[in-house]
Amino acid sequence: MKKQSRIKRRRKKSFFRRFFTFILLIVLILVGYGAYLAYNAYDAASGSYQELSRGDKSELRDAEVAVTKDPISILIMGVEDYSTGGENGRTDTLMVATVDPDTKEIKLLSIPRDSRVDIIGKGFKDKITHAHAYGGTDMTIDTVENFLNIPIDYYVKVNFDGFKDVIDEIGGITVDVPFDFTAHTDVPGGRAEFTEGEMRLDGTEALAYARMRKSDPRGDFGRSDRQKQVIKAAMDEVSSAKGLMKLDDIAQHIGNNIETNLKPTELFALQKKYSDVSSSKLESLSLNGVDQTIDGVYYFIPNEESVSNLSQKLSSILTDQSGE
Repeated sequence: MKKQSRIKRRRKKSFFRRFFTFILLIVLILVGYGAYLAYNAYDAASGSYQELSRGDKSELRDAEVAVTKDPISILIMGVEDYSTGGENGRTDTLMVATVDPDTKEIKLLSIPRDSRVDIIGKGFKDKITHAHAYGGTDMTIDTVENFLNIPIDYYVKVNFDGFKDVIDEIGGITVDVPFDFTAHTDVPGGRAEFTEGEMRLDGTEALAYARMRKSDPRGDFGRSDRQKQVIKAAMDEVSSAKGLMKLDDIAQHIGNNIETNLKPTELFALQKKYSDVSSSKLESLSLNGVDQTIDGVYYFIPNEESVSNLSQKLSSILTDQSGE
């Protein structure tokens, strides 16, 4: 039983870019626009490849998956550590995307960073955002797999410096600010003012806009909506005639700012497979829960029934492997 919702190849890119314009950009470049651009894109994709310690297959899989034939899952991570390139940083954003090759539907689940879960490999509960600081990509994936009881086949990790570079390279983005607020930027002592209505943002401002949550009455859920807005705005800019002229420059920002276990050949295959997917194929999923303070520390406590329902929904897609 599969539901509606999903994206265009760029939506394929979209689940990547859902906060992380880079994957979107990789896909756009890989779509074509000349052999020179494609060559540079391939080099960038090669530079971002990083195999997981476990190898190519999740322990929750009986066999390896084929990106264009089997339903797959991708964990999207946005890392907030600037000084170490994300090596020991926390994940500011965690999203799980599942892709069905038959219906070309994509389900996208945001996991609140303060969710209190079992940290696999540490033996205690903590905020899921800390898993990356404790054990990097591998521990984060193990923790998400345990939390949702589904295999995570691939991951895409983006650092914020790269996000800003790409936004600046395309000349900024235009967003519709929902209310007045002030947000800290990643520049020491920096602050950005946002006023309700249409605004043009540069890379630093776009990052601050997407990350702010304390001043949002809807917390992480409001932030998630703003992040989607930023992604759509970036997509529009890149797709414009002016944006297409900058693809060569954008490619230069990719290799050092994205890490993924998707091989360049798999990225090309994904682009070809999902190039005709429409935005109506994307379904956003939400995790229900309650706010709670434990020993003076704030946590988001996921509702067990909500987790179970989401696990069943995603699992029903991922277990429908061709050849099984």
